[in-house]
Amino acid sequence: MATTLVWLRDDLRLADNPALHAATGNGDDVILCYVWDDESPGIRPLGGAARWWLHHSLSALDASVRALGGTLILRRGAAGSTIPEMIRQTGATSVFWNRRYGLAERTVDAGLKDWCAKQGVAAASFKANVLFEPGEVRTGAGEPYKVFTPFWRACMDRTAPRGPFPAPRTLSGAGVPSDPLDSWNLLPTTPDWAHGLAETWTPGEDAAQHRLLDFLDSGVAGYRQARERPAVEGTSRLSPHLRFGEISPFSVWDAVQARTDSSLTEDLRIFRTELGWREFCNQLLYFNPELATRNYRSAFDAFRWEKSGRAEVSQWSAGSTGYPLIDAGMRQLWHTGWMHNRVRMATASFLVKNLLIDWRVGEQWFWDTLVDADAASNAANWQWVAGSGADASPYFRIFNPVTQSRKFDPDAEYLLRFVPELRSANFPHEPWKESVEGYPAPIVDLQESRQRALSAYQKLRGT
Repeated sequence: MATTLVWLRDDLRLADNPALHAATGNGDDVILCYVWDDESPGIRPLGGAARWWLHHSLSALDASVRALGGTLILRRGAAGSTIPEMIRQTGATSVFWNRRYGLAERTVDAGLKDWCAKQGVAAASFKANVLFEPGEVRTGAGEPYKVFTPFWRACMDRTAPRGPFPAPRTLSGAGVPSDPLDSWNLLPTTPDWAHGLAETWTPGEDAAQHRLLDFLDSGVAGYRQARERPAVEGTSRLSPHLRFGEISPFSVWDAVQARTDSSLTEDLRIFRTELGWREFCNQLLYFNPELATRNYRSAFDAFRWEKSGRAEVSQWSAGSTGYPLIDAGMRQLWHTGWMHNRVRMATASFLVKNLLIDWRVGEQWFWDTLVDADAASNAANWQWVAGSGADASPYFRIFNPVTQSRKFDPDAEYLLRFVPELRSANFPHEPWKESVEGYPAPIVDLQESRQRALSAYQKLRGT
């Protein structure tokens, strides 16, 4: 019997996995492998929170594969040499994988396809982790979209996304040597700072499916309002599961479309639009491979960022700015590896506009601390806030953390959860109005820093 090697990457699932579906449909023996590639040129090393998630996701996947009679092989090294080595060891006559969209990843994949062609090994890749591949939806002039709303409208005018593929019922394949997962040292030990992550999350495909169904059963009603309230469970929290491919966007889309309650129409539409933003970000990354390090709008190359803000960056990252919403968000991020989207925008705006710190500093911090740190969305969102990106926030939009917390956390429930020093405060949204023991004074004046930012942005507009 022939053997097919299925190379898993950001698709750590059995259900709706096109590469796996195609391999099992051939009737071949199937060997599943995951390569932790931190050696290939240009591959961005995972941040600490993402490494924690990867460990537990692989552990969950391994258990699921074993339950079906198969084996998940783990290897560490450059994929361009590790995958050929596995093909030789297993005698595989074909290798399947699901596509990725970063330039370095595409370069690795193209090199492997060339190697396979020379060796007489069949190689095939599949669309799995986006509903619409980059370039699939273009403007009437044949160009990639640069603004989200017309992009998503064009997506919605196309044929509806396919339904998800079923998971295999059995797996079989000869075993070959595998790295012990613990040998990769993905988990923090000195110190172990991941207790809050473990309290908050359950990585893995089963957990992703449960989270989706729980959200659609009890969370989607009122989503359009609740998603703005950081104190409540108003969002799906599917982002880390989607980032690691524990659930596919096709499965999410299909489950949403199955809901026919007319009272949920607007909530479901807005939720689908969030999937659309993820699609848009992946297109941006594909056509702008340096999205995490280079201004999408080249005019921002002349922007004068603050060069002496190291102390302020440390206070921002530690949640010690003296502004409760900013501090609550940064502490939530450190404790749980996640932050509410409304607060993400506020904390990013504070760093970039009130402190005039280069957006790349914040993007890197989020990359290291978010369990859902995604190469496309993280960079695109930071550039959106900075004003340097596609479909960017206007330069004069500067989130006021006091206004934001009063509007979206009026009872200060979110603030007090993550900034316990304020529990006895009479003015939790503006603690500088009184003496609050143990809580810092504001590191910057909001009005003065706003005017400084507006002046800097206006100078850029005038150049």
